[in-house]
Amino acid sequence: MSVHKEISKHSNKQNQLVQQFMALDEQREKAIDEAVQLCSAGKPFTTDLINHVTNDINALARQGVVPQRKLVTPEMVKEYVEKSI
Repeated sequence: MSVHKEISKHSNKQNQLVQQFMALDEQREKAIDEAVQLCSAGKPFTTDLINHVTNDINALARQGVVPQRKLVTPEMVKEYVEKSI
């Protein structure tokens, strides 16, 4: 295979990873917003969905193209809500 084809293949793979990251990061932000809204309303919430998506993002990050994200604890959500009041 020519060098040009190899570079194009590599670039396309990186682009796919970035696109996957962007979709997952959007899902993560929606899950965070939902947890914050529930916490603000005094309703029960979990960070399970947030962290599930975060683990998917971090699996992509191990391939070296996209950044990692931190896992979120319920305490982190509560602290955020308390500070935003």
